[in-house]
Amino acid sequence: MDATNAIVKKIENAKALDFGDIFNKSIELFKKVWVQGLVMLLLTFGLMIPFYIIMYLPLIAMGLFDPEIFQHGQDVNFAILIPFYIFMVIFSFFAMIIGFGLKSAFYRICKIKDLNEAGSDDYFYFFKRPYLGKTIKLAAITFGISLVATLLCVLPIFYVMVPIALINVIYAFNPDLTASEIVKVGFKLGNKKWLITFGLLLVSSIVAQLVGMIMCFVGVLVTASFAYLPAYFIYKESIGFNETHEIDSIGQTSE
Repeated sequence: MDATNAIVKKIENAKALDFGDIFNKSIELFKKVWVQGLVMLLLTFGLMIPFYIIMYLPLIAMGLFDPEIFQHGQDVNFAILIPFYIFMVIFSFFAMIIGFGLKSAFYRICKIKDLNEAGSDDYFYFFKRPYLGKTIKLAAITFGISLVATLLCVLPIFYVMVPIALINVIYAFNPDLTASEIVKVGFKLGNKKWLITFGLLLVSSIVAQLVGMIMCFVGVLVTASFAYLPAYFIYKESIGFNETHEIDSIGQTSE
């Protein structure tokens, strides 16, 4: 039986999950990884700054060379804004790649902290060979799925947000699978555990935002990574960790 079929069989035979148990475990793990979650978010924002600058360069140039163009009532030539829209699409795609790779690496760190394994906090693990190409491909696939779901009257995005969230964690612990296999497993697990996953993602996101706001603006950055942790435990409880298969935990790579 190949790896994908083995994982699918585990999903089909997965036990029922307890909402409160996973939520409580997420809180306990957050106490161990909140620093790493904060670093991940800061790296995400930091790596996106150059793309923000590139995206807004056309508008900045327009404002410098023709300050009156943005005054109230002033008509703007749509053709002038084309570079801005092009850069916006490019930026969105690169932002997806950066976020996807860093979040997958964060899940590896979560496993190390959760199971008290030996390992370093390698935030750029999935930007290295041989995983960079697969990271870009998976980011493109999830970007495309999200875009299509949004265009279909927005409502389908509520369905696909669950498999997309799980694709990240599946990739983190099964990087040797092909991109299509990872997406397949993500939707399989998402369909099987959709309701509890959606509920946990929603509640954990609300809790992270509320606690973060209580701690002022900076607090939101500290607590934001809490929303990612339920997906880790859904994977752990439904599929589990096969150490002979997850060679990434000991620093090895596979083609």
